[in-house]
Amino acid sequence: MNLFGVMDVSGSALAAERLRAEVVASNMANANTTRTPQGGPYRRQEVVFESEASDQGAFSNHLFARGSSDGTANIGGVKIAAVVSDNSPGQRRYDPGNPDADKNGYVTYPDINPLTEMVDLMSATRAYDLNSSAVQATKNMINDSIDILK
Repeated sequence: MNLFGVMDVSGSALAAERLRAEVVASNMANANTTRTPQGGPYRRQEVVFESEASDQGAFSNHLFARGSSDGTANIGGVKIAAVVSDNSPGQRRYDPGNPDADKNGYVTYPDINPLTEMVDLMSATRAYDLNSSAVQATKNMINDSIDILK
């Protein structure tokens, strides 16, 4: 793999982690949404990542790939396989003044734990930062290579 291939992999990871952070932010913003256009409370969303590598094999096969005749290796990157909804039943709270309350005064709220969402957001942020550092290091290596060739 050449240095530009490393940037492609890190770039795809940056885009994936950005989307994951956006989904977590949406979950947190809708933690008290009891009514959606689809009916019922908001459903927590989760992002599912998948490898873009076309030939599934051992990590060592990808790590030591010699590449094709044009000098590139088929390493791939990260892609979003899906954004899936959590199908948990939600949390029922007694709130008879809420317009979405049932005949017994209970309202179904989304099953969103702020602590879980904050951990997911921290994880996405750190992964984004690490990939950003990898892009910066690759950029520095490319610049050093150009300086050597002068």
